[in-house]
Amino acid sequence: MDWMSLFFGVSRAIAETTDAAGATTADAAAEISPVASLISMLLPMVLIFVVFYFFLIRPQRKKDKQVKDMLNNLKVTDRICTIGGIYGTITGIRDDTITLAVGKDNLQMVVARWAIRSVEEISIENDAEALN
Repeated sequence: MDWMSLFFGVSRAIAETTDAAGATTADAAAEISPVASLISMLLPMVLIFVVFYFFLIRPQRKKDKQVKDMLNNLKVTDRICTIGGIYGTITGIRDDTITLAVGKDNLQMVVARWAIRSVEEISIENDAEALN
């Protein structure tokens, strides 16, 4: 028995009860059925919203917060990867732009701050030969 059949069974039981004046079950069902039908219409919509919140909205907000924190914590000498797949070392930071040193010749490249995908764990001081 799933939860929907359980819910509709409870609402059907409520609709079939007799009122205090001793009316028949059909009369009581006619009086209570609008309330039961309203509940049965609203409950699935509320459940859908709850599912969307916990499976879609909440994880996306959490991910957006992590990306924002990562972009705010960038510093010079961080090794980064852009969304275009370019690896470089940060040599300068301005408001919305980042200056990178790229390749063996340390060519300067300016990219937008939002275009940075990730900060690499490799530090340039430890692995200087491997980065060039």
